[in-house]
Amino acid sequence: MSLRKNLSAVSQDRSLFVPAALFAVLIVGVLMLSPRLFTVNGLGGAILVATPLILTTLALTPIVMAGRGSVDLSVGPLLGFINVTLISWLVGNGITSPFAVIAWVVGLGAAYQLAQALVIIYVRIAPIIVTLASFLILSGVNLMVMSRPEGVAPDWMLSWGAGTSIFSPVLLLLVAAFIIWAVMRRTSFYSHLRMTGADERMAYTSGVQVDLVRIVAHVLGGVFVGLAALSYTALISSGDPTQGSTYTLQAVTALVLGGANLAGGRGGAVGSTLGAINMFLISYLLSTFSFGTVSGFVTQMAFGLILVGSLLVNVFWIRRQAAN
Repeated sequence: MSLRKNLSAVSQDRSLFVPAALFAVLIVGVLMLSPRLFTVNGLGGAILVATPLILTTLALTPIVMAGRGSVDLSVGPLLGFINVTLISWLVGNGITSPFAVIAWVVGLGAAYQLAQALVIIYVRIAPIIVTLASFLILSGVNLMVMSRPEGVAPDWMLSWGAGTSIFSPVLLLLVAAFIIWAVMRRTSFYSHLRMTGADERMAYTSGVQVDLVRIVAHVLGGVFVGLAALSYTALISSGDPTQGSTYTLQAVTALVLGGANLAGGRGGAVGSTLGAINMFLISYLLSTFSFGTVSGFVTQMAFGLILVGSLLVNVFWIRRQAAN
């Protein structure tokens, strides 16, 4: 058993090689081209902008680790749904208490992911079909709830979007998410999650309740989506029915860039965070160049090329490990 744990740790360390190396290269690039990122205001703004993507990538992590190719394509529109309902239904009706807002975003995220997990597991529909349907449905519902960007975040959240301090409430959201992950890692659920994703049949014969593991993974992902929606609302200080959907592709890219295995069994908060930070740094570096009207296309092309490169390197590591 100890040998298996050691091999697992080595495998995890190797999966972090690509994101860690890329992070080092990007940091050097930023130091050379735009060192103002490392000022207090620069870091404060970076935390504010990067946190929604980090938390959305964390939301995908336990779901993907559970296996069966469960890449949740609905996380972006779900983030947007929580954002627009928070502004339209809660703030619009005068409900602005911090406790009510936090309970709403976390509870709504968890409840939606629970419902989605039940459909996937017990109705036995492929996860990709369920989550793609959710993506399309929520994208339409968001526009029905709020036809255009509007509204204002609760008064106590307005200062969150200043981005002038490193130690901001948005950073506390990140810390809270990492604490949740750290606590989860110390439970038997974490080992069951990795076993289920790596080999569902072996996990089942070992007594693991694989269906329950997947349900809990989705609920945990829903909690992280709720926190991501809260940080996103702080970032824009209003409601927006469309921009949340863009986080799906970015989060999936960050997840793979962080060394997670889309087939399940491998992933973690460190890799996901590194992947999301690398995505932010790539966008930041590209913004220092003048590409004119095609700047958005250049950013997307860079994301695609780096994603393909990281996949190829991860495949190389996996084959090398299998050969050894």
